[in-house]
Amino acid sequence: MKLAILGGSFDPVHNGHLHIARAALRAGYDRLILIPAYQSPFKTRSQAGSAEIRIRMLLAAIGNDRHLTVDTSEVDRKGISYTIDTIKDIIERYVPEGKPGLLIGDDLVHDFEKWEGAKEIARLANIIIARRLNNVEEPFPFPHTNIQNEIVTAASCNLREMIKTGGGWQELVTPAVRDIIIENKLYTEVENLVNSDIPPKNVNISLNGVLPAATKPARNSFAVVQQTAFAMLDTSRYLHSRNVALHCADLCERYGLDPEKGYLAGIAHDMCKRLTTEEFFRMAGMDGEPFTAIEQQKPGMLHGRAAAMLLQTIFCIDDHDILDAVRWHTTGKPGMSALAKIVYLTDKIEMGRHTVERRLRELAFGADTTVSLDDLFNTVLRATADWLLRRGLILAPETVELLDAVR
Repeated sequence: MKLAILGGSFDPVHNGHLHIARAALRAGYDRLILIPAYQSPFKTRSQAGSAEIRIRMLLAAIGNDRHLTVDTSEVDRKGISYTIDTIKDIIERYVPEGKPGLLIGDDLVHDFEKWEGAKEIARLANIIIARRLNNVEEPFPFPHTNIQNEIVTAASCNLREMIKTGGGWQELVTPAVRDIIIENKLYTEVENLVNSDIPPKNVNISLNGVLPAATKPARNSFAVVQQTAFAMLDTSRYLHSRNVALHCADLCERYGLDPEKGYLAGIAHDMCKRLTTEEFFRMAGMDGEPFTAIEQQKPGMLHGRAAAMLLQTIFCIDDHDILDAVRWHTTGKPGMSALAKIVYLTDKIEMGRHTVERRLRELAFGADTTVSLDDLFNTVLRATADWLLRRGLILAPETVELLDAVR
């Protein structure tokens, strides 16, 4: 997959960011990675919005656009972020096809040579220059591509000031980002938000208040399922779910399955992750199956069963492959469907996990597409079991049975 990168503070993300990102995609890239900075080397002050809230706004802004994704590596590293380090990390984890693209605005061209490792950046990445200031192409000493995007004058600093003073800002962001800003009263008192790590107010870990308000089950709506997962999960867990959804869709296309079903199963697989113990047993028990000893000891393992029942009873999803994939994504079981195998393995090796062996991602997402799904699944299954056993963790009976079946 051909990847491009766009970094920034995204404080907040606005339509100009999305416009430039999609213009870069038209230059021949399959997916663009939005990477929020923890702290930019060019900005000495902290961002007004916390990393948590900026990431959540990015995820809200891109919705279910499979061409856009979010990576939090710079936030995870903390401190000042240098582009050269980020590019190396993206190449290592994402195993892209060819050089990744690096999207920068023409306002950064003049000082690019002063960047840390500028020459190495130009060697490792294809530099893409977007217009932000004018229609005149600035001289640039490194190989690059200029994209002819429409100039968008919006800037996050101006947007923050407009929000603070009550100016007309709402049309400059997506409706989902607008709702987060209003709900959490962002940028109204900037000094109260500096270095704040409190989560946004619209995160609710209970079933109460986040499910569709209808008195009868909601229709099988992809958008409603995604919105519900976004509401039920904290930012890091939702980001994980969206990564899994993207990888599921990609592998479904490779192996001749429906990518929409793959994305839906991926986005929903962890949507019950943060329920209370009582809710785990209540939702999971609706399938009529008894609880195993390990499920009784560790109720969190019921989140797959609970999510499958939520999809079936609330969203009227009766597709056995989707329900089976969500139900068994944690432990696996013998006789899993192709979709269930894809959800299981992508859950274990998605790009947000920093301890995954590179060889596993090369098998799943690298240039060699001849690897069979069974071989890929069995390899990830064994690696996952080894990882758990090295840490002294007990394998679920279904996992042991599955391992015996594939030996």
